[in-house]
Amino acid sequence: MIIQYLQDDVVLYTCIVFSIVVSVVLHELAHGAAAIWQGDRTPIELGHMTLNPMVHMGGMSLVAAFVIGMAWGAMPVTPHRFRHGRLGDVLVSLAGPATNALLAVVALAILGILKASEPAPGLETNLRTLLWTLGYLNIVLAIFNLGPVPPLDGSRVLSGISSRYRRFVDNLERPENLFFGYFILIMALERTEYGLWAFSLDLATGFVNYIELLLV
Repeated sequence: MIIQYLQDDVVLYTCIVFSIVVSVVLHELAHGAAAIWQGDRTPIELGHMTLNPMVHMGGMSLVAAFVIGMAWGAMPVTPHRFRHGRLGDVLVSLAGPATNALLAVVALAILGILKASEPAPGLETNLRTLLWTLGYLNIVLAIFNLGPVPPLDGSRVLSGISSRYRRFVDNLERPENLFFGYFILIMALERTEYGLWAFSLDLATGFVNYIELLLV
C-alpha cells in the first residue's frame, strides 16, 4: 500500500497519486475522443468528456488510488455507432493504452533531458520524481491494459481482429474469471525477473539513459 509513503515520503506519495489519477483520466478521455471520432457521441451525451476524475473513476477507485496505489476507470461508448465497425472498436480500444505509452515517452524524455543538463536542487528534484513516476507508471498501465482478457482493452482489440476469440469470450458464463486469473499471474510473476514492474522499470531506465546519452 502506498499510504505508508504519506508519512515517509510525502513528495513520492503525491507524485504516485497524481500520476495514477491523471493517467487514468487521460486514458479514458482518449477512449472517448476516439469514439467521437468514430461517430459515437455517447461520451458527450453522458457527460464523460471532462477532466473530473470522479466522473471517470468514481469514489471507490479514487479511494483505492490514495490508499493502495491502484485504480480503474470507465468510458461509456456504443460500438454499434462506430462508422468503421470492428475496426472502429479496435481503434477506440487502442486509444487508451496508446495515450499511456505517449505519456510515458514524453515524461521520460523530459527526464532524460533534465539529467543531461546541469543538476539543480529543490524544485527540479521534485520534478524529476514526478516525471519518473509518471513515465514508469504509464508503461505499467499501457502493458497491463493490453492484456487479452475482459474487460481490459487488449480483449476488445483481440475480439475485433479474431472472430474465434470473440466467440470464445461471448460464450463464457463468467468472463471476469479470466481477469482474475490474469491478475494472479501478474502478481505471481512479480516474484520473478519477468514481472511487469521489473520489465517496466528496465524499459523506463533504458529509455531515460538513451535520451541522456543522446544529449551528452
